[in-house]
Amino acid sequence: MLILFGTMLILMLIGMPIAFTIGVSSLVWLITSSPFPLVVIPQKVFAGIDSWSLLSIPLFLLVGSLMNNGGITNKLIKLVNSFVGHIKGGLGLANVGVSMLFAGISGTALADTASIGAVLIPAMEEDGYDGEFACSVTVSSSIVGPIIPPSMPMILTGSLLSISIGKLFIAGAIPGIILGLALMAMTYYLSIKRGYPSGEKAGFKEMIISLRDALLPLILPIIMVGGIVFGIFTPTESASIGAVIALILGVFVYKTLDFKKLVQTFMDSAVSTASVMVLVGLAALFAWILSVEHVPEMVANFILSITENQILILILINLLLLFIGTFMETVAAILVVFPIVFQIATLIGMDPIHFGVMAVLALMVGLITPPLGVCLFVASSISNISIIKIAKANMPYLITILLVLFLVAFIPQLSLWLPSLFY
Repeated sequence: MLILFGTMLILMLIGMPIAFTIGVSSLVWLITSSPFPLVVIPQKVFAGIDSWSLLSIPLFLLVGSLMNNGGITNKLIKLVNSFVGHIKGGLGLANVGVSMLFAGISGTALADTASIGAVLIPAMEEDGYDGEFACSVTVSSSIVGPIIPPSMPMILTGSLLSISIGKLFIAGAIPGIILGLALMAMTYYLSIKRGYPSGEKAGFKEMIISLRDALLPLILPIIMVGGIVFGIFTPTESASIGAVIALILGVFVYKTLDFKKLVQTFMDSAVSTASVMVLVGLAALFAWILSVEHVPEMVANFILSITENQILILILINLLLLFIGTFMETVAAILVVFPIVFQIATLIGMDPIHFGVMAVLALMVGLITPPLGVCLFVASSISNISIIKIAKANMPYLITILLVLFLVAFIPQLSLWLPSLFY
């Protein structure tokens, strides 16, 4: 274990990408500390990605890319702004609202930050908002994406831990909505306190037109998630249907996707899929090594030796996930850490669905905190504002998110009520 984690730590410190860090660490362990032949590497890597559920990941990435490149983001922004733009800090409220709607399309925080931030961060700065505030609203609301269904992290979690992906999807709905509303409340409070502007109130006709323009994109996630929840099709089939509908909307309905944009869209989705799948495969190898060395059992026994109080154990699990999320990439963290903490959660009688929602939310916080904080890097590149300044401005939102995480962790019915209703 010293060789495995020592190699991993050294490679991370010198800046090697996390996928190759995991792969090289595993190779060093196999060469120096194991009786297994090196042929186990391709076996475990391919076994890790040979999953019908994981096939939905490239398709969901394609749906998000098609909708974004097809100009759907602008239609959603116009819709939400027509309803809340006249309120104090209306453009900030619209930012959070669009993230909640976009969550039903992309399922990833990074796509949310990049697509919505590219439009709304400059718009908010032009409208009189501080740049740091515009960035903090954007990055904080982006983590709603992996909570409200569909969600790529929940697909990985369900596939890895043998939990129903459909139940995980529907379980994230209420916590995601609570998180979005809490961020809206904080945005409204800060806007009043700092005197941020409000826009002109949209007329009834304008609201109806914006709703009409965004109606089809809004129906798409309902079809995709509803089909999974009611057992009409699997997550992979849902993503396939979503990709076809998104393609039809972009090419034939809105006519915003020409051949050149389509080629770029498919290329972007292919590159994103490749990077995710390489990480998934190598993380599967690493997770196998951890199981061979009985690391999950050792960690579980260590924590239980400290305390058997369920509340304290739940707090320790969340602190561990928050810590891991600050320096490890999301997919890698899910594949490497979740099997360990899931075993601890099972020992204290935690429902697997409740664990999945809580763990994903806790891990997502790392996307908006230094040093890794990939959403911070995206917002910084859009606004040319330093990551440190954005992180400081983000503190009120970080506190808000942690309070919501506390509610999700200690009130299981927030996650379990909808699954029990639908299933």
